[in-house]
Amino acid sequence: MKLYYAPGACSLSGRISLHEAGLSADFKRVDIGTKVTEDGYDYLAINPKGYVPLLVLDDGETVTENTAILELIADRHPDLAPGGLLGRTRLIEMLSWLSTELHVAFKPFWHSEDETELAKAAEAVGRRLEMASEQINELYLFGPRFTVADAYLFVMLRWARAFGVPMSPQMEGYFERVAKRETVQRALAEEGLLPPLASLVPTSLEVGQ
Repeated sequence: MKLYYAPGACSLSGRISLHEAGLSADFKRVDIGTKVTEDGYDYLAINPKGYVPLLVLDDGETVTENTAILELIADRHPDLAPGGLLGRTRLIEMLSWLSTELHVAFKPFWHSEDETELAKAAEAVGRRLEMASEQINELYLFGPRFTVADAYLFVMLRWARAFGVPMSPQMEGYFERVAKRETVQRALAEEGLLPPLASLVPTSLEVGQ
C-alpha cells in the first residue's frame, strides 16, 4: 500500500492506524500548496481531489477521504474497531462526527484572520472537544481498546493545541496517553513532528474528511 500525506494533516491518523494494524505501506509526502509530491509528480494527476489522504491499495485501487481510509484499515484489522453487535455502527458514527463536526470546525483557523471569527472558531472547537471528552470511557473513546477513531481525534487535539484551544484536564490526559503509544511516537517521528506537542499543523484545510 501507499499513503499520500502531508505532515500534521488528518492523514497522520491513517499512518498511525497502519502502524497499529501492522500493515506495511510506503508514504509519499504531498505539498498541499503546490500539489506536487515529494518525488516531483503532479498530485492532481494522481488524485484529482487534490487533498490528502489518498491510499493506494496493493491491487492499484485507490481510496480517498480520511473516514473511508480509517474504516478500511479497521476492516483489515478488526481490533482497531469497537467490539459488540453495534461496534461497526458506533465506529462509523464517531468517525462521521469527527469529520463533519470537529474537523471542519477548524476551517477558520486556515482561512480567516478576523479575530472575532477566530474566537468563534475556538469556541466551536472547544464545545466539540467537551462532547468528545464525555465519550472517553476508561482509556480511549471506546474503552480500553485503541481504535482508528482515537487516531483521528489525536490529530484534532494536536491542532487544538497548536491554535491555543483550551482542553479539559480529562482531554489533556487522553492526549498525553495517546501520544505515548509506540505507534504514535513512530508516526510523529516519521513526519518530523516530535516532540508530540510540536505546533506544526497543515497549511491548508485541503485534507480529506
